[in-house]
Amino acid sequence: MKNIEKIKITKDETIKRALEVISDGTFQIAIVVDKKGKLVGTLTDGDIRGGFLKGLNINNSVKSIINKNPIIVKKTETKEKLLKIALSNKIHQIPVVDKNYKVIGMHIIDELITPKDKSNKVVIMAGGRGMRLRPLTKNIPKPMLKVGNKPILQTIVEKFKESGYENFVICVNYKSKIIRNYFGDGKNFGVKIKYIQEKTRMGTAGALSLFQKKPNKPFFVINGDLLTNLDFDKMLDYHIHHDSKATMCVAEYNIELPYGEVKLDDENIISIEEKPAHKVFVNAGVYILNPKCIDLIPKKFYDMPTLFKKIIKKKIKTISFPLGEYWLDIGRFNDFKKANEEYKLMF
Repeated sequence: MKNIEKIKITKDETIKRALEVISDGTFQIAIVVDKKGKLVGTLTDGDIRGGFLKGLNINNSVKSIINKNPIIVKKTETKEKLLKIALSNKIHQIPVVDKNYKVIGMHIIDELITPKDKSNKVVIMAGGRGMRLRPLTKNIPKPMLKVGNKPILQTIVEKFKESGYENFVICVNYKSKIIRNYFGDGKNFGVKIKYIQEKTRMGTAGALSLFQKKPNKPFFVINGDLLTNLDFDKMLDYHIHHDSKATMCVAEYNIELPYGEVKLDDENIISIEEKPAHKVFVNAGVYILNPKCIDLIPKKFYDMPTLFKKIIKKKIKTISFPLGEYWLDIGRFNDFKKANEEYKLMF
């Protein structure tokens, strides 16, 4: 049982503070207590991301997103019972309370069982031509452009390896020899790398149809031209916990209109808002798919949004995973410049 003084917060503290608590250390949870130390509820990364989807920001208080009915146990609970509770409820932490419901500790389930399996494959889409970044990409694939003195693709591989994922499949097409020669089988980078060679352009999903042997568990798919500090473990846990078959990482994007927005009811003006900002969620280019999703992909050019539309149409469960960490899609010259300016600060 772990001491939890550092992860206690009150219901009036901000989401920003809760994120700091959750991110600092191994608990990955915040315990909300009242003035007497009694349990009010818990907060996890998933609760906070759900709040973001509802329009909350990091300066809002946590009170509206607290899980007020968390699974709790008494100090005397056996290891066998703890594991059974954790398995049936798909949870990784269980707060411990006394007879007065004061929080006195925390059980970390991962420490009671064998190390977490991280054999999930990571598929990196690196076959694009990068036309919007010409002439930079005239003689080199976009994922091999250097940001922070190393290829974008190398940073992606290293970020996954930091999280314990070491089985990679890189889908290549344009100038593929450059990628193959640089990474080889991955041994020099402490990982295992296989390749899917596209003969023609296959889009951001089509190359998955070329798997000779499908993955046997959920796998990551990530575009090879982005940088992010996304917590891959949390995304995978989120996917599994929600019993999702296809999960798309989404990033918040603010659109500011350059004109005043006029709202109408037929010909009548209802209101005028000067240069309003609208918040939308955009596809962040990181996904988790269950293996059966591959069966829905034809062996031709096929993009990931089209795959998700097909999955949704078939009423197969799909969910979004809101991104709160650093993320940058390197699609244009300004993005490439920004990436090089921010790299040392973020990585």
